[in-house]
Amino acid sequence: MKLSCLQENLNRGLSLVGRAAAVRTTLPITNNVLLATDEGRLKLVATNLELAVSCWLGAKVEEEGSITLPAKLLTEFVSTLPADKIDMALTPNGKTLNLKCARFEARISGMDAKEFPPIPQIQDGIVAKVDLAALKQAISQVVFAAASSESRPVLTGVNAEFEGKTLTLASADGFRLAVHKLTLTQEVEQKCVVIVPARTMAEVSRLAGDQQDETVEIRVNSRNSQILFKFKDIEIVSQLVMGSFPQYSQLVPQSTDTRVVVDISQFLRATKTASIFARDGSGIVRLIVTPGDDITPGKLSVSASAEEVGEDIGEIDAIVEGDGAKIAFNGKYLTDLLSILKEQQIALEVTTPSSPGVFKPVGSDKYLHVIMPMFVQW
Repeated sequence: MKLSCLQENLNRGLSLVGRAAAVRTTLPITNNVLLATDEGRLKLVATNLELAVSCWLGAKVEEEGSITLPAKLLTEFVSTLPADKIDMALTPNGKTLNLKCARFEARISGMDAKEFPPIPQIQDGIVAKVDLAALKQAISQVVFAAASSESRPVLTGVNAEFEGKTLTLASADGFRLAVHKLTLTQEVEQKCVVIVPARTMAEVSRLAGDQQDETVEIRVNSRNSQILFKFKDIEIVSQLVMGSFPQYSQLVPQSTDTRVVVDISQFLRATKTASIFARDGSGIVRLIVTPGDDITPGKLSVSASAEEVGEDIGEIDAIVEGDGAKIAFNGKYLTDLLSILKEQQIALEVTTPSSPGVFKPVGSDKYLHVIMPMFVQW
């Protein structure tokens, strides 16, 4: 293998694939990144056997070849080089790569590319296409609600339901539920429901931020065991979580006694302030909804207290429909939700203090968020 490419391109490529490389593993080669020539370009691949990221870079290829090098070492070395051309050449034994950039030169020992785990090729199954910006927004609004504990593996993923021209993403951790519906640009031929690991979704969102593509191609194999996200120069292949996601529609109350609409930025500020006091009070943030009258507007009171610290009460104007209401939530869940919304206002629907609270951005019917209440003494 003998080729040259720009330092900034190689640095960017390594940063894209590097996070997929294994950190702790019984298979040492998965700590490496694969460098291979591919139709006049340089291909970089990293995998931890559950997730694989491939990236193609522009390069001047003189001799074909491939090698795997330690991902962390190579990434750190390339990131310190000047913005210049990097010349790479394999030694005759094929186990060492010489790199030269300006007045810097290095020899890095690697492992044979033939030992690198094969990356699955997904040719069969369903194919869908979706707008890149819409997918990124959808992922950001659901991935944080997935469970981090492995006690229920299906909850560590994002449920993806492809049907017609709609993709519905949902995640839940037992205390909250996030559901986002987005429109596909290419209709799927048959309904398909799979659970994508939350880490994979987060990686797709991260890589999407670096792309100029307008659409993303998504493929799910016929056995519903693997999924592919395909950008212009990047491919992400992931194993899927086996199992059935809970019937989350049953968690959403079908009726409401109180609906309150507030400004998201004001609600977030009041929640963050209350959360400072809630840290010593089991994280409990209390919400009290007071309807307005002909003269005064309605209001939402956001408060928290802890015996040894004190208490905090913040009030914000609100449009209230229905009766007054009281409900308490975990402050972190409120902050997580309000921090990722781009809309100006949010509606909170409350039935009783012991029923789930339903949050919906005003002016959008794509997103729904449910938080289970905390039981407190009023």
